[in-house]
Amino acid sequence: MSEGRPPKLSEVPAFVDYIAQGWDSPARTPDLVPGAAEAAAAHRERLAAALPGRTVVVKAGRAPVRSNDTAYDFRVDSDFYWLTGCAAENAVAVISGGDATVYLPPPARPGDPGFFSDAAYGELWVGPSPSLAEWSAALGGVEVRPLSEFTDPGEPVEELPRVLAELRMVKDAWEIGQLREAVDRTVEGFAAVLAEVPAAVKGPGERWLQGTFDRHARTYGNGPGYATIVGGGPHAPTLHWVRCDGPVVPGELLLLDMGVEVRSHYTADVTRTFPIAGAFSPAQRQVHDLVEKAHRAGMAQVGPGHRFTDFHHAAMEVIARGLDDWGLLPVSVDEALSDQGQQHRRYLICGIGHHLGLDVHDCARSRPEAYHGAVMEPAMVLTVEPGLYFHAHDRTVPPELRGLGVRIEDDLLVTESGAEVLSDALPIDAGGLERWAEQATG
Repeated sequence: MSEGRPPKLSEVPAFVDYIAQGWDSPARTPDLVPGAAEAAAAHRERLAAALPGRTVVVKAGRAPVRSNDTAYDFRVDSDFYWLTGCAAENAVAVISGGDATVYLPPPARPGDPGFFSDAAYGELWVGPSPSLAEWSAALGGVEVRPLSEFTDPGEPVEELPRVLAELRMVKDAWEIGQLREAVDRTVEGFAAVLAEVPAAVKGPGERWLQGTFDRHARTYGNGPGYATIVGGGPHAPTLHWVRCDGPVVPGELLLLDMGVEVRSHYTADVTRTFPIAGAFSPAQRQVHDLVEKAHRAGMAQVGPGHRFTDFHHAAMEVIARGLDDWGLLPVSVDEALSDQGQQHRRYLICGIGHHLGLDVHDCARSRPEAYHGAVMEPAMVLTVEPGLYFHAHDRTVPPELRGLGVRIEDDLLVTESGAEVLSDALPIDAGGLERWAEQATG
């Protein structure tokens, strides 16, 4: 026996020769979402009109390292997908005048040493992978070349992220269809989670419900579109309670903020707050009814010609007046609603909504005047999500309200005449939620 390290398999000619032989040709066609390539071609035309004569480079990205030699799951860059319909890791697209060239790492197939030695692209490691020609055909004839041939074409286009964000605000018919699917799958996920509440109460708690939704999202899409929020009892007022490591206790509230990202990478973003025992207590219902009133006021301000901030102001006024009625404002309603006041925001620190699409907080790199300062147009999709968050350690609220958190969030499509609530399969009134939860739990 030789001393030292064993030989690398690539250094053993007999092995290299043997492993290159005897393989059938498995199916390797890229599994694209129907319509994605056609939609991407139309998106490139819109970009060309916005940046005439410019050549841009967009990258798909790489999976971030989790620890040592393990990585998180890869999720393609949203702009790259919007322009190509391709979700391949480490890809690069060069786009000019509506035409695109996509550069991809070629797969390592039998006969290539990387077939067995390359953990990133060898088919023995990652499974059958499309060739560059197969990618080209699937992407509608887009030229696809080896990544090794890519060279940066000139200076970067600094305004590209902003331009793409603003272009993505108005969705086309294909995108709206994907968002409808995401919302429908999310509503189904709510039912799956509610069905598991009795099991969660017995011990597994928030983790069990988080896992239930994430499994549902993975089964019917790519996975959750953002970190699932399951806030039971005193965790409900914490806006981004993604730890999900607490109990689920009868008599308390359960805030669920969840969204399925479908295979096209479009995501829903829906929130409801349920009574774990099946019925709201008087204090819980008092809070929920005020949030519902604010939610309805906000949704009524969604439509073409309305400013994006209209629904924010409408919901905030309802919240402020309600808090004043309860004696919780240290100043008048008018002073609280003024730019120099905002005392009511102690209990509602976050905004009331955002654009929705490939990202849960879509189009975030837009200019302020094109986002919050803009007028809504048909085919925009956005969320409305007022809430009230009374933390258990907040001494400014009476004991019966401490530890209560309520949020209602719906996804709305701006239409020619108003708005369509895509998530209206879920009730928003307290009684409707009680009945819906009872049906979901059987």
